[in-house]
Amino acid sequence: MDTLVQNKTQTNTVAGALVNTLISQGVDSIFGYPGAAVLSIYNELSYTNKITHYLVRHEQAAIHAAEGYARTSGKVGVVLVTSGPGFTNTITGISNAYTDSTPLVVLAGDVPTTSKKGKIFQQVDIASMTESCAKKVYTVSKKDDISQIIEEAFTIADTGVKGPVVVALPRDILESEYQSKTINIVENDVKTKDYSKAIEKLNKLLSESKKPLILVGGGATNASKEITELVRNCNLPLVSTLMGIGIYPSENELYMGMIGINGAHTANAVLNNCDLLISFGAAFSDRSTCKRAKLGTNAKIVSVNLNLISDDFELQIKADVKEFLEQYLDKKSSYQSEVDWLNQIKAIKEEFVTDENCTKCLHSSYVLATLSEYTRKYEPIVVTDVGQHQMLTAQFYNFNKPRKFITSGGLGTMGFGLPAAIGAHIANPDNLILNITGDGSFQMNLQELATCREHNIPVKIIIMNNGYLGMVRQMQEKIYNNRYQVEMTNPDFVKIAEAYDLFAIRVTGKNELIPAINKAIEHKGTAIVDIMIDSFEEI
Repeated sequence: MDTLVQNKTQTNTVAGALVNTLISQGVDSIFGYPGAAVLSIYNELSYTNKITHYLVRHEQAAIHAAEGYARTSGKVGVVLVTSGPGFTNTITGISNAYTDSTPLVVLAGDVPTTSKKGKIFQQVDIASMTESCAKKVYTVSKKDDISQIIEEAFTIADTGVKGPVVVALPRDILESEYQSKTINIVENDVKTKDYSKAIEKLNKLLSESKKPLILVGGGATNASKEITELVRNCNLPLVSTLMGIGIYPSENELYMGMIGINGAHTANAVLNNCDLLISFGAAFSDRSTCKRAKLGTNAKIVSVNLNLISDDFELQIKADVKEFLEQYLDKKSSYQSEVDWLNQIKAIKEEFVTDENCTKCLHSSYVLATLSEYTRKYEPIVVTDVGQHQMLTAQFYNFNKPRKFITSGGLGTMGFGLPAAIGAHIANPDNLILNITGDGSFQMNLQELATCREHNIPVKIIIMNNGYLGMVRQMQEKIYNNRYQVEMTNPDFVKIAEAYDLFAIRVTGKNELIPAINKAIEHKGTAIVDIMIDSFEEI
């Protein structure tokens, strides 16, 4: 095979042109699962050393792995799957990427165009299925130029509000001879807008404010430097949404934590006491606003976002956060937060200080605070699944840089964590990758341990094992008078790891925690730390 490895594909087919276009787009990794409809693409991939294909064990995991790759690298993630169930298995992942604005290009095999009539093996309507959960869907036909479509798909996925783009690829089209065609391509509008008037209005609101507060969301990921400079210059306190964690350093004294239903008491208390909320890249979802019509008690709200959020806001600035702040920092006011407001914030923060060492039980909060401190020097990328462990990670693990905290926010997809951690490693091979998960979430995609083993992915999997679907149990206890059906009879995760020829260790007490973490980190490959935590802890 080595004698065949080249930088370009071998055949003058549409499949060959597609792979060559991927190479020209800088694609180095594809996450996929082959099938008859896309074997022509796999054949072309075998002739190039520019792209590595990672065979996952389930197509949903391919999407999540591409998400982890994209969100930690800032590049577009690429997925390749076959027709029928190969594609339908991606729908959850595509929806997750759409909700969290993650740029992906999903290459989906389709049945031949000559076989559209009657009952056809593995035929599904790809376009209809993804109409509501993708930025754009292409179905390639004979009149299309595959190179131009792929280039356009990458542009759309990575421009404006980012998201997944699906390209349906009929088998007969892929196997046909490629002929370049001149077709109009969507131009990427890169004109810089003038935000002078909006900046003037914002400065006026800030000058009139006694208790201003900054809110950062996932849409501000690329503006970490500018937000840090703004906070430093004006001495402004700051809170974040779940997706905004890490954009501003968690350990800075001006950071109050994550807001929302499962947020920090300090963050929600400061939010309810501010008189001006300046939001950068936050979507104001129901989980952040605690399902209230108005966020903050008496606050005027300014939103800087690519989407318009609410007509009730004092000022909405439709803009890329980084682009806006670059202009704002040149024309910013000389505002400084008043001492009384900073003292009030300090008092709120001190009021909610708790001692996580006060109990003999092994609680997630203690585990996560210990893990955060122990791994500080590594500056790891932390990928979570969904549930109590996710929210407690957001509260008790310190993130001081963007793209270090990766989680499923808008859709809340259990099973996201392990494959996303795989993708994060592929994009950041020299960085420690932690997958913090629950016993429920882990079992959603644990088959990807085989992918870890095959590719020697050194992700460290931290299982918060409480024998329940903890988040659901907590809600059923509070709302439905302890009527719950979520107690789990779990397998032995250490033995499962052994079946995959992977390292694993179990933790049952505090004295075992740090030695286990140390062994996992020192282990060269995939490692699982199965931590038995209090079954009835709450967020």
